[in-house]
Amino acid sequence: MLSAKDNDLLTQTNPGTPMGDLFRRFWLPVLLAKEVGGPDSDPVRVKVMGEELVAFRDSEGKLGLIEGRCPHRGAELFWGRNEECGLRCVYHGWKFDTQGNCVDMPSELPDSQYREKVGLRSYPVAQQGDFLWAYLGPGEPPELPRFEFAEVGAEHRFVSKKLQECNWAQSLEGAIDTAHFSFLHMPVTVAPDAPDTVKWMKNDGAPRFTVEETPAGLLIGASRQAPPESLYWRITQYLVPNHSLAPGSERGQNMNGQTWVPIDDHSCWVYCYTWNPDRPISEQERTMMAGGFGIHSELDANYRPVRNRDNDYLIDREAQRRWSYTGVKGISEQDAYIQDSQGTIYDRTKEHLGTTDIAIIEFRRTILRIARELLEGQEPAQPRDPDAYHVRSGGAIANRAVPFAEVALRVVPIA
Repeated sequence: MLSAKDNDLLTQTNPGTPMGDLFRRFWLPVLLAKEVGGPDSDPVRVKVMGEELVAFRDSEGKLGLIEGRCPHRGAELFWGRNEECGLRCVYHGWKFDTQGNCVDMPSELPDSQYREKVGLRSYPVAQQGDFLWAYLGPGEPPELPRFEFAEVGAEHRFVSKKLQECNWAQSLEGAIDTAHFSFLHMPVTVAPDAPDTVKWMKNDGAPRFTVEETPAGLLIGASRQAPPESLYWRITQYLVPNHSLAPGSERGQNMNGQTWVPIDDHSCWVYCYTWNPDRPISEQERTMMAGGFGIHSELDANYRPVRNRDNDYLIDREAQRRWSYTGVKGISEQDAYIQDSQGTIYDRTKEHLGTTDIAIIEFRRTILRIARELLEGQEPAQPRDPDAYHVRSGGAIANRAVPFAEVALRVVPIA
């Protein structure tokens, strides 16, 4: 369990908080690239770690991410006119460029220099891997992290984002907890023709964990019995501060990852990416993912999952009685509904962790240590090491005598 103080340190990311300061040292996805159109297209609201911002593309195609309210009297710039290389507030006509400079102030006299004293915070924005990434921290931004999904061709990946109605850490902890797969994502009875890996996960709900530090975070191995003399390893990457590469994929199969970006302390955006370096993602696969296959969710127009707390995630109690362990359709929704059920911020002083929670314990130790080090003036190393993020997760079957480090070498490096 965590103390109340450490729980606050872990979960609070608004401006001026230690964890918020740490997150702001990293590039974070803040939008899907397709959410911002061409030059002079509609501005887009962005809320990240308690900051209300607005994104837009000016007449020359430059991306801007600036404070979301006009400094005059606080009107929301989302309603503004995106025109002539700036976003103009419709209340009194003040206009701002992509750097947050006030470039026109028609409500003041023509010879007034007042606009030179007024401006908005602006943040660097970069497009990579079909996401728009922002750097909200001090100084010059570091290089973008080298995620493999962002370096393959667009036809080799599928990306999405979804609203999660709980704290970022609560959802991420579910992703690095592979023990729950034996229960939450399984049918009541596994079909005889199911893949062996599914049978092994169903039959062994208490995997043995091995966790090792890496330059970017943690390498998490969980082994299950795979008769007669083998172990089935599911290997997860936790990448500081808020990324996870999912376990299970073998060479040639689609790979999956997720990034959790706090909206505020009680909700987050989950950016999801599926990629395959060996072949394009097929149209059939894209249709399935858009409909809620795997880590992706079926979404409404505002990127909220169709199955959500307002409709009890469309739980089917008859299916739960007959064949479904949960009665909720979809891996993504199964994760979301059980994590949301813990409350928007779970009181971790009340929990009782066991042996299959080792990855969660190590995640908390790691991120809290780095946040405290920053509080003491030590900058994190990870933002300045983009190559450390050029890794994979996956699955492997190995003889019981083979050590985890050797198994990981089959999975993690990218040729």
